[in-house]
Amino acid sequence: MTSNLDPDARNSYRLLTLAARMVQRRQDDALAPLGLTRAAVIALEGLADGPLNQEQLAEVVHVQSQTLGRVLLRLEGTGHITRTRQTVDRRQFRVELTEAGAAALAAAGQAEIRAYPQDPAIGWKVLHEELAKLVGSLPSPRPGTAVVPFPEHDDRRARHAGDHAPKLHGVDNLDNWRG
Repeated sequence: MTSNLDPDARNSYRLLTLAARMVQRRQDDALAPLGLTRAAVIALEGLADGPLNQEQLAEVVHVQSQTLGRVLLRLEGTGHITRTRQTVDRRQFRVELTEAGAAALAAAGQAEIRAYPQDPAIGWKVLHEELAKLVGSLPSPRPGTAVVPFPEHDDRRARHAGDHAPKLHGVDNLDNWRG
């Protein structure tokens, strides 16, 4: 079987995959001394604007609630979050960032910044624009879901108003984010 795919595109896909693995490894290495994983940082970031219930948080970070539950259990055990059972619906937990969690999130942000190259020759804005186009061109894994790049920080408030965000293609499971 022959491929009609442009060789430059094929080589770019391979380079993108390699770059993603290398970036993930650097993130893992930067977060390990803090006792955090990329999945934990993503969950903490989802709580940065205030408490949510587990289902809301799962929607914000684009994962299944059950998957998020395992991450939250670890974060609760380390004192980074609190989970309080709701009085109205005992099945629901209010999930809230603790002071230790906020400090860990700030430290994680600094650790990740130090892990990335500071090469001024890299056109980060152009790279971002091109990757956003690539992500937007990928077909959705399931009917009825859209491929979206990471939402802007303010996008979270719109979802609280009742809008439902689509799942992020390829990132439906936090466990897969650990590389």
